[in-house]
Amino acid sequence: MDLLKILRSFEEFLFEAVSWLVFYPLTLWRILRGPLAAMDYSDREQSDSEEHRYDDALSPPLFLLATVVLANLIGMALHVPPPPEVSTVTRTLFASQQNLILFRSLAFSLIPLVAAVTLLRHEKKRISRETLRPPFYAQCYLAAVCAAFVSIGGSIFQRPELPNAVGAAIMIGGTCWFLFVQSHWFARRLNVSTAKGAGIAVWAMVRAVIYLFAILIPVALI
Repeated sequence: MDLLKILRSFEEFLFEAVSWLVFYPLTLWRILRGPLAAMDYSDREQSDSEEHRYDDALSPPLFLLATVVLANLIGMALHVPPPPEVSTVTRTLFASQQNLILFRSLAFSLIPLVAAVTLLRHEKKRISRETLRPPFYAQCYLAAVCAAFVSIGGSIFQRPELPNAVGAAIMIGGTCWFLFVQSHWFARRLNVSTAKGAGIAVWAMVRAVIYLFAILIPVALI
């Protein structure tokens, strides 16, 4: 009986792992083709039963995690040199790919977190797990694409033999795409002008970067 449970668990794990090969590109294409529609899809899935939620796509947090893993693999393929180990924490982070992926996933999760909190504050809603989850999940779809652009562009930028202009262009282009979509998302959700939505989006992004540096600076020193 125990062996049967183990086999069934392995069966489920194998199916889930292999299905990512199908659902990751489908989810990526859905986001690139219509990012706002993909975010609406995420909102609708929140009201579905947990068993059938995101049945035809990767859930946003998993999609973000998978994107960080792929970007990390691309960095390894490009032989991006690690930063100097100036502290014990940075030495620990870069000691294994698992630690690095976890840290980068948490770092990029700050973007959807700040955006989701910003939305709730403008809507004057109470911040709780129940109210925070839908906008955070929807934002993870955007953050994943932004993370891909920034990570891949950064990997190219750090290779001296590769054109730095290409890496910088990818990073800037991905950030501009993110802010463009984010501006329209805020404008639509808050029923304000696109210009005001852009201001909210930029300020949320700035705060996320500030929080990220607030984490990175102590990490680099400890």
